[in-house]
Amino acid sequence: MEPLASRIRPTTIADMVGQEHLVGEGKPLRVAIEKKHKFSFILWGPPGSGKTTLARIYARALDAELFELSAVSAGKDDIKKIVAAKTKKDKVLFLDEIHRFNKAQQDFLLPFVESGELTLIGATTENPSFEVIAPLLSRCRVFVLEPLSEEALRAIVKRTKLKVDEKAFDWLLGYSNGDARKALGMLEGAESLYGKVTVATLNSALESPHLRYDKKGEEHYDTISAFIKSMRASQADAALYYLARMVAAGEDPLFIARRMVVFASEDIGLAQPTALVVANAVFRACETIGYPECAINLAHGVAYLAQAKKNRSAYDALRAAQADVQASGNLPVPKKLRNPETKLMKDLGYGTGYQKYDQESYLPDKLTKKKYLK
Repeated sequence: MEPLASRIRPTTIADMVGQEHLVGEGKPLRVAIEKKHKFSFILWGPPGSGKTTLARIYARALDAELFELSAVSAGKDDIKKIVAAKTKKDKVLFLDEIHRFNKAQQDFLLPFVESGELTLIGATTENPSFEVIAPLLSRCRVFVLEPLSEEALRAIVKRTKLKVDEKAFDWLLGYSNGDARKALGMLEGAESLYGKVTVATLNSALESPHLRYDKKGEEHYDTISAFIKSMRASQADAALYYLARMVAAGEDPLFIARRMVVFASEDIGLAQPTALVVANAVFRACETIGYPECAINLAHGVAYLAQAKKNRSAYDALRAAQADVQASGNLPVPKKLRNPETKLMKDLGYGTGYQKYDQESYLPDKLTKKKYLK
């Protein structure tokens, strides 16, 4: 059977619940949909806030052919197939998790959006300023979605026609944190397993192994998020608890170890450079040993990383430098830093003025006052 969230999903803007700042009377997305205005845009907001619903409503309003892709698994070939698809209608591409498309994939997509061959609707939980290339971002309007309010969630739950008392609703409100899909998933779980929705059945459904940890679902991302944030806060006990949950659920140990390798550079960085050595050693141990024993290696690494001093300066410096690269492109390298490999290059001043241990900035002229590493 089709999931509950899909069965009650709105199909028109009039039925949309929440995001009043975008879809209320006279608000930008509602006006665009009502006037059938064709343009590319990005929906930036938390899970379960209505991004997919808005994309489908928009495409339906335009009477366009909607193609849906997830950037997690899609690539250039999928874009090619959509472009080549024969249809008399305009083509709208809904690209979920657009932040997971790398630069090359976004570059490939750009000319189709630029020409209007594809109308792009990107969905992301990450700041598109950092995750979407500047040329593509400049051709899209960005709409920011908020977590759903208590009033909106109440209206959505009412649509299910399930009997939910106030205590059960309060439980759902706290559990879902503004995520309609999460709330509906728990409602459906409690109803299908126990035939009724109460605080007790919701709690029991939460403990169901099937519902507790879907490797492709929200709980997967919630748990790894809690795991990383616990290490970041130097809370080793919490980090070990979330590790134990992932191990019990059969999570791929290389997935966990890979996140630890990233964490070692992103969050610990210069404060304790050996953290990267330890994280890589844990990854290698997981590769060679596997479950169940590699859980011990993971725990060893987690305890070490959680207790290590933290310094994000290298990570922050990289992001700041990347932002300047996106904004300014390939600025000219100062001539004194260029190798004078030919006579012409020497005549043009390549290498002139270069001195070892020079204190003058080696950055391009436009960026000489920049300080990335602080």
